[in-house]
Amino acid sequence: MKHMKIALIPGDGIGPEVVSEGVKVLKMIEGIDPRLSFSFTEFPWGCEYYVDTGKMMADDGIDQLKEFDAIYLGAVGYPGVPDHISLWELLLEIRKKFDQYVNLRPIKLLHSDLTPLKNKGEKEIDFLVIRENSEGEYAGAGDWLFKGKPEEVVLQTGVFSRKGTERIIRYAFEEARKQKKTLTSISKANALNYSMVFWDEVFNEVGKDYPDVQTYSYLVDAASLYFVLQPERFEIVVTSNLFGDILTDLGAAITGGLGLAAGANINPERKYPSMFEPIHGSAPDIAGKGLANPLAAIWSVSQMMDHFGEKEWGRAILLTIQEILSQKDILTPDLGGGATTEQLGDEFRNVLIRRAPLQDKVQRG
Repeated sequence: MKHMKIALIPGDGIGPEVVSEGVKVLKMIEGIDPRLSFSFTEFPWGCEYYVDTGKMMADDGIDQLKEFDAIYLGAVGYPGVPDHISLWELLLEIRKKFDQYVNLRPIKLLHSDLTPLKNKGEKEIDFLVIRENSEGEYAGAGDWLFKGKPEEVVLQTGVFSRKGTERIIRYAFEEARKQKKTLTSISKANALNYSMVFWDEVFNEVGKDYPDVQTYSYLVDAASLYFVLQPERFEIVVTSNLFGDILTDLGAAITGGLGLAAGANINPERKYPSMFEPIHGSAPDIAGKGLANPLAAIWSVSQMMDHFGEKEWGRAILLTIQEILSQKDILTPDLGGGATTEQLGDEFRNVLIRRAPLQDKVQRG
C-alpha cells in the first residue's frame, strides 16, 4: 500500500471551505482504491494566526512540514494584514525553503460555454504554463533609501541565476519532449536588457540539447495579446516568476475564472514536499456563506495525484470536473448555478464514483 502524509494549511477566507471538499475527494479515493491511503495533519497558520501571534506560521513551521509528502494550501490573505506580509511570510517562505522552483498552471478550457472568447473552444485553449517559482522578480532583493524624505528611492532587484534560469527552462524542454508538444518562451528582452536578454540566451543554449522540440519566443506584451486572440499558439509555455503570475490569471479569465484555476509548486527532485493550491485567493467577502467554488481546489488534488504517480486518478478527477461543468443546476453562483460549496462537492464525488470502469482500471494497475 502507498501511504501519503499530507499537511493541510486551509488558511484564510474561503480556504477552509474549499480544502475541506478536496480532502473529501482524497478520502473517497482511499475508500475506493485499496492501494492508496492518506493521513492528514492540519496547521492553523494564516492571517488569523498572524493577528494572534504576530507570525504567519510557527517558528519551526518549515521543520514541521519537512516530514510530509505534500502540502495542501487553501488560501492566504485577509483585510487588516498587509498582502506582502501574508505572501512573504507563508506562501513564499514555503516555496523558497522547499525549493519549489517549478510552478505548474494548466490553462485548459473544460467547457466551451466558460470562455469569453469568440470562436474559441476546448481545442484552441489547452496549454500548460511552467513558471519559474523561486527567484526572478520575486527574489525579495532590493532596498528602500531615504524613506519619508523628498529624495526617497526604492530599488526592487530581479535575480536571475544561471542555476535557477537553466533548471526551469530545462524542465520545460523535458516536459515538451515528453508530451511531444511545442515550447514557447515568454520574456521581455527588448526592455529588460540584462535579465531577459540572459533568459533568452539560456533558452537558446538549452534548446540545442533538444533539437526535436519546436520552439517559439514571444515578448510578454505580444504573448498577452496572443493569449486572448490566438491561444491555440501555445502548448507548453515557460516564463519568469512575475510574467507567469500575471499571464496565468489571464489564462484563468479565458477558461472560466479563478474558481477553476489550480497551481502546483513542485520540487522535482522530491527532496522536499511539493505544495498544491487553488490560485483564487481568500475571497473574504464570501467566506462562510457557502458560495465558494471548490473545483479549483479539487483540480489541485488532480495535480497532487499526478505528482504521486497516480495519473489515472489525476485524469479521472479532471474528467469529472469536465462532466460536472455541463450540469448548470449543481454549479456554484460564479458559474451561473445556485449550489453551495458543499453541494457541488457532494455531486462531484457522486460523479467520480460512477466512473467505475476507470476506477477498476486504477485498482488493477
